[in-house]
Amino acid sequence: MTTSDFLGYQDLLTDREQAALSELRAYLDAEVRPIVNGCWERAEFPMQVIKPLAQLGVYSYSWPELAPFENSAVFRGFVALELSRVDASMATFAGVQTGLVAGSIAVCGSPEQRAEWLPKITSGELVGAFGLTEPLSGSDAARGLQTTARREGDTWVLNGAKRWIGNGTFSDVTIIWARDEADDQVKGFMVLTDTPGYTATKIEGKISLRTVQNADITLENVEVPESMRLQNANSFKDTAKVLRLTRAEVSWSSVGNAVGAYDAAVAYSKSRIQFGKPIGGHQLVQDLLVKSLGNITASLGMVVRVSQLLDEGTQRDEHSALAKTYTTSRMRETVAWCRELFGGNGIALEYNVARHFADAEALYSYEGTQEMNTLIVGRTITGKAAFI
Repeated sequence: MTTSDFLGYQDLLTDREQAALSELRAYLDAEVRPIVNGCWERAEFPMQVIKPLAQLGVYSYSWPELAPFENSAVFRGFVALELSRVDASMATFAGVQTGLVAGSIAVCGSPEQRAEWLPKITSGELVGAFGLTEPLSGSDAARGLQTTARREGDTWVLNGAKRWIGNGTFSDVTIIWARDEADDQVKGFMVLTDTPGYTATKIEGKISLRTVQNADITLENVEVPESMRLQNANSFKDTAKVLRLTRAEVSWSSVGNAVGAYDAAVAYSKSRIQFGKPIGGHQLVQDLLVKSLGNITASLGMVVRVSQLLDEGTQRDEHSALAKTYTTSRMRETVAWCRELFGGNGIALEYNVARHFADAEALYSYEGTQEMNTLIVGRTITGKAAFI
């Protein structure tokens, strides 16, 4: 890495982990970096990267029976960082595929479901999506979920709508969370996207994560067999177990997005000549770089420790919530400072900072808004819930 890993946190990784990270970095720089600005501008997803990322182990590291080698949560965090350093949309795609879809099956599926479906997802044979957020239900999903599930014999009938579903336009299977009409509890279903009554429509006109294919999904009497219901998803508490796995990873992606902007700014500061010398030799430019590096270093220290707690089995919701709220705030500052360093060139995609600047807005909001994560930590501090 560049000076962005100023305190050498990557040195905490094993030699095997560092080698795998280097291999991923080489692939991203050679095959993904050259195409990401065009994909972002056209709002297209590069389907050709799905299988190579699977072959590099990106989707399987979290699951011991499928991982290419034993690895740590800190290593998996660095994988998310590397993806986001090149393109936050790649990190988002992998996060949905690995954490939300495979995670739902691993955490809430039966042993049989895990054995059948995890290999298909982690190999890239199937692309998954995660359907929780709704047009009228976001942060209040625990109480406000309106999509319904009605059991009729060995079949479930789903009705409702989902919004902002990443990978939703081209997923083969979507995890749909719906409220059981019989007991009012939230349950999870693996829905094949060619099922009659299932419709996905691309959300157009985004200013952030344009490469991610977000969809509006409608479910009109969609029939799902009992065998496709996640057998261990019996309430929203089970849904929350899945979300707990991914919140810290989004913090790593936020650091990676900041690192991508910082790397571009450092390179530009050395090549851009003004007043007879590289702008990196001017005090105000160095101030922007140092402030950016300070944010990255502090954030990296936090996410490393949160991942270590995950490895130790002691990570709690408030730990990942604090990491999410802190790192995304610092990321927002950092990408703004880095864009500022470019002057007018900072709004042009070709200089490789504008995309990080824009993508920061989505990372700031998804996987738990700033406000919700603040309230989770605030409840721990004061012992008082202030959600409503």
